[in-house]
Amino acid sequence: MTVFFPGSFDPFTIGHYDVVCRALQLFDRVVIGIGTNPFKKNLFTKDERLRFIREATKDLRNVEVVAYHGLTADYCKANRITCIVRGIRSAFDYEHENITAQANRCLHHHIDTVFLPARAEHAFVCSSVVRDVLTHGGDVSAFLPKGVSLKK
Repeated sequence: MTVFFPGSFDPFTIGHYDVVCRALQLFDRVVIGIGTNPFKKNLFTKDERLRFIREATKDLRNVEVVAYHGLTADYCKANRITCIVRGIRSAFDYEHENITAQANRCLHHHIDTVFLPARAEHAFVCSSVVRDVLTHGGDVSAFLPKGVSLKK
């Protein structure tokens, strides 16, 4: 079974990587989808994010990285994917992700969402923290998958 892992991934963090690795233990294949959110101003271009994620996951089998437009539920339906995976760091994340999961299921009743709680060591890592540290000249290597550099 294939699971879809959608997000803006601006940038792809060690927490995202951990979700992918853990999802591979539960599913045959993981498709990482870089979505377009018109309400977000991204630091990295879509092509840069695709490159970062492909570099981070190059040693993982059965992982595909795609960019998509429109609703996640529509992408899943068009590609016959019936499950979405999301990482959860906090109760706030759960509230937001649960609303999104219910909306996806309402749009296409065949879609379920699996939540994977963050490991304690990754619970504070989020893309916005990485962007903030990066834009202030800080070292973000501890927040990124091994071997990944955010150089443009």
